Amino acid sequence: MGISAIKKYIDLKLIMLLAGFYVLFDIVFIARYAYMRANYPNEVFEPWFDFLVYNILIDFLVVVTYMSLIAISTKRFLHKNYSWVKIIIIHTIFSILIGLIIRLIFDLVGIATGQIPFSEYQVAESLSRFMYVIHLNFLIYFAMVFIIYTYYYVKQVKEAEKQRGMLETQLVNTRMKMLSSQLQPHFLFNTLNSIAVLADLDKEKAKDTIADLSDFLREILYSRNDNEITLEKELRTLEYYLNILNVRFSDHLTIKKDIDQNLLNKKIPALLLQPLIENSIKHGYSYDHTDLHIQISVKERDNYLIIRVANNGKALASKHEELLQNGVGLANINDRLRNLYHDDYFFEISNISENGAGVQTIIKIPLHD
Repeated sequence: MGISAIKKYIDLKLIMLLAGFYVLFDIVFIARYAYMRANYPNEVFEPWFDFLVYNILIDFLVVVTYMSLIAISTKRFLHKNYSWVKIIIIHTIFSILIGLIIRLIFDLVGIATGQIPFSEYQVAESLSRFMYVIHLNFLIYFAMVFIIYTYYYVKQVKEAEKQRGMLETQLVNTRMKMLSSQLQPHFLFNTLNSIAVLADLDKEKAKDTIADLSDFLREILYSRNDNEITLEKELRTLEYYLNILNVRFSDHLTIKKDIDQNLLNKKIPALLLQPLIENSIKHGYSYDHTDLHIQISVKERDNYLIIRVANNGKALASKHEELLQNGVGLANINDRLRNLYHDDYFFEISNISENGAGVQTIIKIPLHD
């Protein structure tokens, strides 16, 4: 039988736990025996050697071996989903058997070593000794059974927590990949349209834009399996996108950045800023707002990373909830934030003032490396 097969039936950690418990019991037993010898010198006691060998060592080996077998049986009980009534009855029978087995082994060892002459051996006397300690055997047995069940229960809880954690991680990764696959074609479609327009107007600019698009896509592909990347890498990726925008909108678009340099190594969702800028441009331009100024800021407040993208463009006519329902990019951002941070995030798009122009998008996420 190989090591893996042995581990399937025998849990060494549990056996050590049971042995440790019985060692404590034996220590108390030895202390009691020493106290009795010291305070009652007129009583007849066994020699220390006989006491330690027969009453402690042999008893220890028998009990630990027996309880190891009980641990294996208990594992099978749990797997077969026996009723509690049946389990209690079985363990009650086993608790009686352990006393009988210990008594039988002691008798056999005594006969084999000559301590008990075979001709003088009496079953009734042996049975009386068994009945004298039957309550103690019962209590010790069920104390160790309690340890066994507690051990298996805690182990099952830990395994269940581990599996649930793995499933949650797999679920988050699966959702993030689905959302990324949804977002990237959406961006690509818009950018290719811009390049198609540039190809007729300025071939050199079109080539430069294709180069920026190539670099942008390269950054995306390299981090496609990363749900979060550093702010520094996100800004580097964003720069390629901004180059594309500057070519397309020329002097009618100004983008400024106010980034706390101490936050560059902090993690944010991958490809987060690009759709925010895209949305700001899409809804910001209007007949009355032909020159658009966009401000990107990243700050820290109360151990949260605050991202704000604001423009001076057309005010919103729709509320935040309506925008999420109608916009693929915005709904995508909200879904990704929820997957990564559950309820520990803030995401809102609103007008900067009630009467004037300007729209701001604010995202608040936990700060971590």
